[in-house]
Order: sequence, then C-alpha cells, then structure tokens
Amino acid sequence: MNFRRIGPASCPGLLIICVLACVSCSRLGWGVLLWSTEDPPIPSGTVLPVYIRSNIDQVWVVGVPEEYRAGRDINKTEIPLPLFELEGSKSKARKRAADFAQYALTYAENLQDGLPIRDNPDNGARRVYRLRTGEIIKILARVQGQPAISATGDPLSGDWYRVLTEDGSVGYCFSYRLKLFEHYGGPLAAADSGEDETSDPDLDLLMEKIWSPEFYGAMVNSRRIDLEELSKHWRFDPGQDTGLAHIHLPNLERSFSHTGIRPAGSRSWRFEGSSLQMNLRSDTVLAVQFTEEGGAPRSFLFVALPAEVDDLIIQETTRREGLFNAIYAQGPAFTSNNYGTITFTETGEFAWTGFDLLVPQIVPTAVQGRGTAAMDLFLAPALRDRYNGAFTLRFGAGGTGAENGAALRFMYTLDNQGFRIEYVPEANIEEITVTRRAGSPMVLYFFKDNWNAR
Repeated sequence: MNFRRIGPASCPGLLIICVLACVSCSRLGWGVLLWSTEDPPIPSGTVLPVYIRSNIDQVWVVGVPEEYRAGRDINKTEIPLPLFELEGSKSKARKRAADFAQYALTYAENLQDGLPIRDNPDNGARRVYRLRTGEIIKILARVQGQPAISATGDPLSGDWYRVLTEDGSVGYCFSYRLKLFEHYGGPLAAADSGEDETSDPDLDLLMEKIWSPEFYGAMVNSRRIDLEELSKHWRFDPGQDTGLAHIHLPNLERSFSHTGIRPAGSRSWRFEGSSLQMNLRSDTVLAVQFTEEGGAPRSFLFVALPAEVDDLIIQETTRREGLFNAIYAQGPAFTSNNYGTITFTETGEFAWTGFDLLVPQIVPTAVQGRGTAAMDLFLAPALRDRYNGAFTLRFGAGGTGAENGAALRFMYTLDNQGFRIEYVPEANIEEITVTRRAGSPMVLYFFKDNWNAR
C-alpha cells in the first residue's frame, strides 16, 4: 500500500500550512498502525504519534519514527482512517500494541474466489465482504466461533479470525481457505486474480439463501410435511466458505472440491476445478448440474423455502400436538364393547386392552398392547370432509415404539359421545397420505370412558 509522505517540501497548498502549524502544537494522541506502510516501510503494530485527522481526505497524519526514515527527511505520513487505531495516551497505545503483538505482523492470502467475510464468526452469519482470489487481508485476532463443518459432517481444520481488508472492511473469516504469513513492512501486493472485480448481485442473492430439495417445496406447498424427511436437512451447499460444494439428497451424497465460483452465462456459474455448475432459474429455484465419471449428465432442482427448515419442523410439530391433544382431551380413555379400551397419555403413548377380536386380521398376534401414537398422516382431499384426520399406532412394550414391528394406520372422527376409527391398509397410503378407504372398511367405535364423562 502506498501512503503519501509528508516532508518540508512535499505539502502543497493549505495542507502544508496545517502541517507546519502543528509542528509546535500538541499531538492528538498516540495510536497503533494496523496495516503496514510501504514507503516508509513501517510494520503493523507500531505505536505512532498522531497530529491530524482529516475527515475530508479520510486520513490520519502521523509521525514517522527515526528508524524508518532511512536517512531521508520524512517526518510525517498519511494513513487511511480504518487502517490505524487512535488510542489516546502513549501508555494506552503501548498497551493496545502489546495486546495486538501476537498478530501484529500476520496477514493472510485468500485461496478461494468469493470467500466471504461475515459479520459474526458463524458460517450462517451475514456476509459483509467477498474476497477475490489472491487478495490480502490483515489478521487482527483469533476468536471463538461456531465450528465450520465439512460435507461429511466433520469439523474443518482452521480457526475464525477477525480480519481487516485494505479498503477498511472489518469482519470474520474462517481460515480453511486462507494462507497465513508474516509481513514486516514495505511492498505488500495482492495477487492478481485476473477476474473482473465487479459485484455479482445474483450470486450474492444465491449465497444468502438455503437451498433445499424440490420435494421440500412440494411438501410446503401441499401442507403435507414429512417430519422424518425434513429433519434430515437435505440440501445443496455451494461451499463458498470451504471450497467443497455438496449435494446432500436421500439417494445421492456427492462432494465437489473447487477453487472458486465463476460466471458461466446469465445467472449461471461454474465451480472451478470440477464439473459442477448451477443456474438460478428464478429467485427461489436453483438448478444444479454435474457430469458423472462415465460422461452422463445429472441435474437436480433445489428451492429456497419461505421459512427456515427448523421453523417448519416446529410449526408441523405444533400442529400434530394440537391434533393429538384434541383426542386426549376428548378421552383420554375410550371403550368399545367389542374391541376393548384405548387409553392415551399426555406424552403421546397409548395402552390398548381387549382387542382380541382384531387378532390376527388387523392386529398381529405377537404385539403387546402398548406403544406410541403419531399424528403423522394426511388425508387426500376426497376424505377431508368425512374424517378429522389420520394417525399411526406403533406397538411396543412400555411405549418404546414398534418393538414388535407393528404399525397400524387409522382415520378418525371425534364426536360428543366418543371416538370413531377406521383401519387403513398400507396399500391405501402413498408416502404419508391416505388416498382412499378400504374396499370393506373396518370401522371401530369407542365411547368416552364413563368415569371421564361424569
């Protein structure tokens, strides 16, 4: 970085008057250099006296220590405001320099185009700056942050650092794609990436979103949320922080190491060093393509959901709890003259006794009459007017789940007298939706427990 040197013959116009006037006046204070100067070659971390702050030129005018003048008549120099910290007294500046000493000479070269600097040490935090390949940043401090996770789920090697860019941007960057080095002053040039440094708003838009598989979007649009699938957080991760893009789908786990994300047409980008490409078809739909080793192309669609996956899980869990609580409040015990008694607990468990007439046509012979109830089924539109909903009873000892491998599905309706359930064969269920009634429906009616009714 080149700073403007100030000497007796180098200050034009009013600036020379200001500088000369300050020779005999008191200093503004003392501070610490955060980014080394090139000429004179002052290393970062040096304590310097401050004479002027110019808000017009956005610079500090600071004194140059004798040891950095190299015999020349260079008394003062200018430093951009963000690259210097004014501390006040000399003792405060020395204390700040001592605190800064561990990283005072440490810089880093960025190895991945588009690597973000974020406003917090977390891969999910807002991006405040995007680095070019070869760009140099100043390391200010190592900080604690959220672990950066690889595509395999393992923590990435590296640390979070608070960093400073040459234009004064400050934020946090994970070091997995940084090459740290020490610099003692003098020329400090960023490598030429050879790329256009103009911003890419479409890429910025893409990177700010979480890209979930297309079938997640279909779930949300149809309001039929499969919690088991949603909880697995299937997704596409471009790997801008790590240089490792990842497709994470039920039938596909694939990672792509890349050195940067480059434009490849209108709203299209390629991942350097791999066959992976992506195309933003709309603000909420992303197509991802790659080529298999044998040359076969593959393509997948991902969507940006209207809410975070974790929020959708909470919403669906709450909906299911509401349905179950309506059944529990109506009982919690229901009795049939022919099919025994079903009793539900607040925690979602059930106990069913006296179901002998249903064995083995519906209830398997080996099951015990305890398990868990799950409101995990949806009704096809043609069934919604006739039934309140559908659920699964998973049998197992002590409410521990389907210990004996039995899971029975029922549609149900509630009325003032009790609880009507209708058995649903597995063939009548597509994924998590009951599509139709059985050819010869088995309907069971349970009255509210007499004691509870009183």
